[in-house]
Amino acid sequence: MGEKRTAVIGAGVMGETLLSGLIRAGRSAEALVVVEKRPERAAELAERYGVRVVDDVAAAAEADTVLLVVKPQDMADVLAELAPTLHAGQLLVSLAAGITTGFVESRVPDGIAVVRVMPNTPALVDQGMAAISPGTHCDDGHLAEAEELMASVGRVVQVPEKQQDAVTAISGSGPAYVFFMVESMIEAGVHLGLPRTIAQELVVQTLVGSATMLRETGEHPAVLREQVTSPGGTTAAALRELEVHRVRAAFLAALEAARDRSRELGS
Repeated sequence: MGEKRTAVIGAGVMGETLLSGLIRAGRSAEALVVVEKRPERAAELAERYGVRVVDDVAAAAEADTVLLVVKPQDMADVLAELAPTLHAGQLLVSLAAGITTGFVESRVPDGIAVVRVMPNTPALVDQGMAAISPGTHCDDGHLAEAEELMASVGRVVQVPEKQQDAVTAISGSGPAYVFFMVESMIEAGVHLGLPRTIAQELVVQTLVGSATMLRETGEHPAVLREQVTSPGGTTAAALRELEVHRVRAAFLAALEAARDRSRELGS
């Protein structure tokens, strides 16, 4: 059996991220095809990765797996154009926030396997976090293929589809919360008298080191936090202010808002 053929529909940031990740993971350019309707972008991708880039979704007919890396609001139109080209045995992997497997299945031929994925942008540096959920016609082989695809750019977990809106709120949108916090800490450092370049280096390395500690020690974050917090010390004073300003409650409200918006996108 030859190498599985994969089509990538949508060559924005995430589409290109997956394309480059698959090639780094050992997929041959000959087994990949990209659908991109902007001529300049198509030429750029073809030159950069040596893959075939076309402007017609009909090219997906020759693929074993089709990655749908399009905006949620564009999904219905893309599926309407794609459906006539699909055939039994193919796998559709949807990366559009809020779009359910039922939404996709209702717009393609009966029996097509669909997997829903929620990725995030650290996939750009092979540190992504993706959650996958099977549709009605998925078997273990389809899930394994989807997991292998996403593992080319980071880590993968499988969740029931009813949890995907929560996943979107936590890890899908999560990098923005981290960047917001980092931005705020850098600005605070400047306010406290540090040069901006020094403040940024301090904050970024503190973030990287803390994340590494969490992963490598396996300790609960509360335990690690307590190790830094001396009674009556500087950290305790700072944490008290965060509690006074209800930062925990703000995070809960923010993530609930993201979850609710994900539900709206899929409705």
